[in-house]
Amino acid sequence: MIRDSRSASAATPLPTSPLEPLLTAEYDADPGLVHERLRGRYGPVAPVDLLGVPVWFVLGYDEVLQVMQNPRELWSKRVDAWRAYAEGRVPPDWPLLALLKADNMGFHDGERHHALRGSWNAALRPFQEPGHEQARVLERAVVRYCDELIGVMTEEAPAGRADLAAQYGRPLPLMVANHLLGVTLERGDDVVTDLWRLIDGPDSGGAYQRLYTALLELATDKRHRRGDDLPSYMLAADPGLTDEELARELLMLPGFLDFTGGLICNVIVEVITNPELRQALSVGAIEEVVNRVALSNPALANLSFRYARADVKLGRFTVAAGDPVMLSIAGAHADPVFAAALPRDTVRSTRAHLAWGAGPHGCPSRRLATMMTTIAVRRLLDRFSTLTPALPPDRLPWRPSPFVRALRSLPVRYELDGRHSPGTGPVPGDSASSPSGEDGAGQPPPSGLRAFLRRLRGGQ
Repeated sequence: MIRDSRSASAATPLPTSPLEPLLTAEYDADPGLVHERLRGRYGPVAPVDLLGVPVWFVLGYDEVLQVMQNPRELWSKRVDAWRAYAEGRVPPDWPLLALLKADNMGFHDGERHHALRGSWNAALRPFQEPGHEQARVLERAVVRYCDELIGVMTEEAPAGRADLAAQYGRPLPLMVANHLLGVTLERGDDVVTDLWRLIDGPDSGGAYQRLYTALLELATDKRHRRGDDLPSYMLAADPGLTDEELARELLMLPGFLDFTGGLICNVIVEVITNPELRQALSVGAIEEVVNRVALSNPALANLSFRYARADVKLGRFTVAAGDPVMLSIAGAHADPVFAAALPRDTVRSTRAHLAWGAGPHGCPSRRLATMMTTIAVRRLLDRFSTLTPALPPDRLPWRPSPFVRALRSLPVRYELDGRHSPGTGPVPGDSASSPSGEDGAGQPPPSGLRAFLRRLRGGQ
């Protein structure tokens, strides 16, 4: 049930006076402290300044869920429903505007959204359904990618230091993106680098145009040369998609994969700093740990805007028609109304969290993200006998981003398991590896891939 407040009966305009900025050094270091302060001052909904633009920041679990479920279609994802934008009061160079103007499923409503989501569901199904051949191929590929990354990390010595964010968590989704899109690594390198710029804020306009141009070229190519890949499956599901429409849809995939890279790193941090979780993994409870971390430290901390279609009561305020709200998954999970009811067991946890969304815009790729994260963490634990953080958890550097809660770096000390030598893949007979000769498992990565992975040592 939504909290009721009788202190506001008419729509409350977003303040035009200076507001507390949301994205600060304090927020980057510990967003929970900022959430607590805002909740104490305003309740479950707070007016904040987001890079110079006033926004309603929604922190309450009930309130976030209500907007996600979108009863009676009270909330729109289309940027033209934003009153300030329609009136020309949003600067054209505002860093997040290019993302919010994306003309794809994530920013549509109603019938158009329903049709595009159907195409996505059909295109993702072969990669997500247990037992489907493409799902099996992808799982084997993810194992291989993990081993290739570990091989490059450790090729100089069986023990040392590594950055598991730059050298593992972030490049792994890039490799998966190449697999799903059916493109070469070099092309994917440029695509995902621009995606990071787009999500993190700076150079968003230029990054968006470069991404769109690359994916438009890919869409045109796939229309004439189909394969067992996501773009081809989307065209099969909806032959009426134009090349331009397909390119805009494909822009969503790297964002999802970057979020998954953040989740992988967040799970790794929990595992290597929490002995009880590490023990749980040793008895096969890795998916429970992934679920627990998605709740306690969601990689997608905040969602892109929704806009009120009419005056809507939310928390202590009545949000005016056309006002933007930004839903905080991390804030909702810390809401005492929700958090106080959580079980205290270290590993097993509720599935009632919001890390995968809810309602019409819930994540269609949950199985894919869980599979990638599960394999990535399992391969680390299989391949290394020692993984310890090189920095205390409270000193780890986080990426400054309005949406993603992901590490900028994750320095660790490692020691390979004695069964492995530096730079090699899985040991023979390893149950997680591919059959001999299939997908190249256990073989050295190609030279171009090795060159790319070595560049990651510089923090690219």
